[in-house]
Amino acid sequence: MRLKIVQAGEAVLRERARPLAPEEIRNAEIQQLIEWMRETMRDAPGVGLAAPQVGLSVQLAVIEDRADLQRSITPERLLERGRRPVPFHVIVNPRISLEGNTVDFFEGCLSVAGFSALVPRAVRARVECLDEKAQPISIAADGWYARILQHEIDHLQGMLYVDRMRSRSFMTVDNLARYWNDLPIAAVNERLGI
Repeated sequence: MRLKIVQAGEAVLRERARPLAPEEIRNAEIQQLIEWMRETMRDAPGVGLAAPQVGLSVQLAVIEDRADLQRSITPERLLERGRRPVPFHVIVNPRISLEGNTVDFFEGCLSVAGFSALVPRAVRARVECLDEKAQPISIAADGWYARILQHEIDHLQGMLYVDRMRSRSFMTVDNLARYWNDLPIAAVNERLGI
């Protein structure tokens, strides 16, 4: 079942989501929600989806960066972004710590449909959370995977990428594809005066 993805302006996207108790995570409702969120994310398509984006203020997100989503990106841009496939997984009640410098790359969001902007994010992240079975897990991520985690965890804190973006870079996804997506980020920053 494909869930409705709420758009910027919905109050749930600006609330700090509530943590889930282990028994809640294991119950049939949350397990069904995880499956529906997986289907919704894949159908969109996206690389992550947080529960607030489907109207539920709970600290749960699904993540997956499939190889087929990367086929249209040149090897040079994949390398620049540190992007490689990430298998499907669930994060619940995450705590994140950031490491290293920040780098700018374009981000979009299923809840800010049709737009993109450069967003500075840490190059590495460590996340302590629970998985879909309410088991504790620790994730060490870098590159694009670290960016996905930061983006989804922001959703659980009531934040959108527009809160962190380089405002001069905000544009439609059509213009991103037409003019900017194949350029190195250094060239984008120079042309935009960032």
